[in-house]
Amino acid sequence: MSNLMLIIRLRGSAGSPWFIEETLRNLRLSRVFNAMLYPDTSPLKGMLIKVQPYVTWGEPSDEVLSMLLSKLKPKGKTIEEALKSVGVENTSNLKQAIVEGKIKLHELDDTFSLPLRLHPPRGGFKGSVKRPFKDEGEFGYRGQKINELVKRMI
Repeated sequence: MSNLMLIIRLRGSAGSPWFIEETLRNLRLSRVFNAMLYPDTSPLKGMLIKVQPYVTWGEPSDEVLSMLLSKLKPKGKTIEEALKSVGVENTSNLKQAIVEGKIKLHELDDTFSLPLRLHPPRGGFKGSVKRPFKDEGEFGYRGQKINELVKRMI
C-alpha cells in the first residue's frame, strides 16, 4: 500500500500564512478533519513538508482503505450508478483500481462528494496538535500508525 498517502487536516486556518492556505486548498483539505488519498509522488511530498504543522499523513492499510471508501457519498445517484459511471462493479473493485493507480480518488469529483469528512478522534488526540508526531505530538508523518487514528475518526 506504500504507493498511496492518506492526508488528514488537523488544524484550522486562524493565523496561518496565505501560502499555507493555498497549499491546503490545492491538497483539497479546506476544513479540519477532511481527508484525501493521493499517490505518493515527489511533488506531493514537497507540499506536505510545506503544510506539515497543519496535517498528518501516512500509508493506509487495506482495512482502513475499505472503511474510507465505504464512506464515499455519490452525488445525485445511487451508489451502484456512481460506481458504474466510474467503470467498476463494487467498492472492492474500486479499492483495487485505486491501489493499482488506474483510478485516482481526487479525480472522482463529478461522481462522489469529496474530500472525505471524518469525525474528531474518539478519546481525543493523544498528544498536542502543535507538536510533531515524532515528539509525542500529532502533526506530520506517522507511517502505518495513521491507521489507528483513522479507525478512531470513522
